[in-house]
Amino acid sequence: MSRRAPMPPALLEAFDAEMAAARTPGPTAQRWKAVERAHILSQPWPWPHTRTHGVMFRLALRDRDVWEMLGQLVRLVVAAPGSAAGNYPDGNTGRTRVGLTTHMPIPDDLAALLRDAGALRV
Repeated sequence: MSRRAPMPPALLEAFDAEMAAARTPGPTAQRWKAVERAHILSQPWPWPHTRTHGVMFRLALRDRDVWEMLGQLVRLVVAAPGSAAGNYPDGNTGRTRVGLTTHMPIPDDLAALLRDAGALRV
């Protein structure tokens, strides 16, 4: 497994902002959107990637969404090893309704941050 350098400051700032929005009380849909965006940014880094799935699990618990909770438990196990090995689907939002290996389009603003960080593979 290769070690990746820490998240560059601009990317970390965006990731932290999305994670804060996901943890802030408010409409559930906005919180999920924020953590999905954080997930896209975090995939190349094992610990941040795993943290996003922890927040997703807590949101699923709050929503009493058993299917999402089960899917997030699986993702909590595979997130760090997948990131460390560079084996993750670009753009994937991390939700259970999306397959574990499904590649998805990356929003332009997030793609720019990942490109600037040297972490955009597509």
